[in-house]
Amino acid sequence: MLNIVILAAGQGKRMQSDLPKVLHPIAGKSMLSHVLDSARALQADNIIAVIGHGAGQVRTRFADEVGLQFSIQDPQRGTGHAVQQAEPLLLENQDNDVTLVLYGDVPLVQPSTMQRLLDVRGSGVAILTELLDNPTGYGRIVRDARGQVVAIVEHKDATEAESQIKEVNTGIVVAPTAKLKTWLARLTNNNAQGEYYLTDIIGMAVADGLSVNVAHPSAPYETAGVNSRVQQAAVERTWQAELARRQLEAGVTLADPARFDQRGSLHCGRDVFIDVGCVFEGIVTLGNGVHIGPHCVLRDVSIGDSTRIEAFSHLQQAVVGKDAHVGPYARLRPGAALSDRVHVGNFVEIKNARLGEDAKAGHLAYLGDAEIGARVNIGAGTITCNYDGANKYTTVIGDDAFIGSDTQLVAPVTVGRGATLGAGTTLTSDAPEHQLTISRAKQITIPKWKRPVKKT
Repeated sequence: MLNIVILAAGQGKRMQSDLPKVLHPIAGKSMLSHVLDSARALQADNIIAVIGHGAGQVRTRFADEVGLQFSIQDPQRGTGHAVQQAEPLLLENQDNDVTLVLYGDVPLVQPSTMQRLLDVRGSGVAILTELLDNPTGYGRIVRDARGQVVAIVEHKDATEAESQIKEVNTGIVVAPTAKLKTWLARLTNNNAQGEYYLTDIIGMAVADGLSVNVAHPSAPYETAGVNSRVQQAAVERTWQAELARRQLEAGVTLADPARFDQRGSLHCGRDVFIDVGCVFEGIVTLGNGVHIGPHCVLRDVSIGDSTRIEAFSHLQQAVVGKDAHVGPYARLRPGAALSDRVHVGNFVEIKNARLGEDAKAGHLAYLGDAEIGARVNIGAGTITCNYDGANKYTTVIGDDAFIGSDTQLVAPVTVGRGATLGAGTTLTSDAPEHQLTISRAKQITIPKWKRPVKKT
């Protein structure tokens, strides 16, 4: 049985924020969410988050997380003290039950690294360590003459000789649950900081005759902690670089990997091109041959094969078919659904509307709450008047209709198949199929009219 304890009680004073530290985002997702996702990838039997500062906010944010338990650490008296608060919730049924300790402000440790740590544990304890050229501030890994780990010494408690050690503790540790409970009960705070160190269990494990093994992270970013806005920004860019690298390895062309932001899941087909400054949020799927122009934002969007999204377009909760063309400066709002070969040009906004195959809205239009058929042409300046101040209504436009420029369709209204609406029409009643419908004032010219002049 695998218990995972996530230490997430810290205030994060250097963040200078009312938001609890572990709720601050990396790549669009809170740090604690990153750790939880990795924990779930290990198929843990029991996950406990030890919370403290901002506990109410953390509980609220993760209220829907099935199987996640919370324990309160108040006040905060060190890492050992934090795990002590989780001890009553640890599950223990067999001798080989283990507990893995993670940190809510170390968001990028990967499941593969944690699995490697579990694998090297054997029947004893395993710790995740790394070698640093400048180990200042980190606990040192102390080994005996045989190279066996015998203790972890915190930086403030290290002797001059111990301070020269390059191998450091990341804080991530896995131990037998039954033994861990006994060691937690024996912790003391006789140290420079007056805290209960979780690292003291290593010496106890050695004294009890258990082996202490180590594993190393695959990449340095896995153990990067966040305690300030500067560190948050650094981890963000490091992770974005890693996400960009993964997309490149998968065959995506990025115009500039340093100007790419993925804040969710991005699934790309073959021969996808992404220009600079684009942001991908939520779940985004791009088909084969999709071209995304510069400075676009896509959130929870699916794009069909060979479609082009031009510069500065914003798409949210929308679906676009194959061989379509969107933008530049287009906005697709939730519920927008564009069929194959649809063209939506600059400054067109679409919300909760479906456009049939080969439909066109070239520029300067608002199409909301509408069902628009195939091969419909929407002229410039057209709007569907879908809202009466209290309720929304639907506009239906049949296949092959032609909507002249500067037309207002006052919903609920239906335009028949093949109908034509003259430019400047305000449509308040249904327009019949295959006929011209027009509503505009008769044009007149007033003779001998003079433009007013300014009075002096």
